[in-house]
Amino acid sequence: MRILIVDDHEAVRKGVRAILRSRPGLEVCGEAINGEDAVAKAQELKPDLIILDITMPVLDGFGAAKETRNRMSDVPILFYSMNDGRALMESAKAIGANGFVTKSEPAAVLLKAVGALSKKQTFFPAL
Repeated sequence: MRILIVDDHEAVRKGVRAILRSRPGLEVCGEAINGEDAVAKAQELKPDLIILDITMPVLDGFGAAKETRNRMSDVPILFYSMNDGRALMESAKAIGANGFVTKSEPAAVLLKAVGALSKKQTFFPAL
């Protein structure tokens, strides 16, 4: 599974890359530093999954998800955010995201979410 990581913090991108590398069959095909960059790289790289932060400069994660959905309706989107709460999760669902994980969760939860999305399932934790 080819994954695009989108986050404006380099340390987060490197950490997610390291977590994903621990699981056979997962490959990071690219990284983006903001929502506008994410939309362009998604079109160029055609990933199997996008892991997307919400709060970013230029274009936030919700804007990037909407734009990506307009251009590539079938790519699963997993929001990975430091923010949590039912309202954010409902907003993510409303724009067509397939999952939501907070950055405070253990790495195993991120891997579980990626696994669920790879099987065409959704992953939204109960709050």
